[in-house]
Amino acid sequence: MRITGGLARGIPLVLPKGDAVRPATDALRQAVFSSLAARVAGARFLDLFAGSGAYGLEALSRGAAGGVFVEKNARTADFIRQNVTAVCKSLGRPPDDLQVVTADATHVMPGEAPDLVFIDPPYEIIPEVAPKLFGRLDELLRGKPEALVVFEMPGEVALAPPGWTCLKQLGKGARQPTVRIFRASPASP
Repeated sequence: MRITGGLARGIPLVLPKGDAVRPATDALRQAVFSSLAARVAGARFLDLFAGSGAYGLEALSRGAAGGVFVEKNARTADFIRQNVTAVCKSLGRPPDDLQVVTADATHVMPGEAPDLVFIDPPYEIIPEVAPKLFGRLDELLRGKPEALVVFEMPGEVALAPPGWTCLKQLGKGARQPTVRIFRASPASP
């Protein structure tokens, strides 16, 4: 697994052994960042259920200003810190604008509203956590109507959170990883 684009392209990411992390595939991340294009440069991100940190680090490689990684497993969070160090070294920048938080992603939301939110939870918990996450994001992103939520899930999962519009779906087929990009629906007058 590696960074697929931007200035840190090709930098390998380290992962814990076993099935503790199910990282997004390189091809799916490339499709996501092709879709996001110019929205990444200068953006602040929030990477929930961060795992290896691949989504946030990919954003950083492509010009994001910084962000927060949230990972519940302390050992996995240590791998994110290693990956942050490697990517920042490649970019020639300090990791000052990056934070790794070891916590439950459904309970932690940073103070500053991000421009991009990446959510890649264990697939089996999506029905349970998605309503909580979108409820929290309603509050967090209230002042940023253009913020995007990038949610990875299996293709067969139907996710239509109230108050959110799916702008795009990447990937096809049941049992295949897909990404849906959401934005808060405009408030009704």
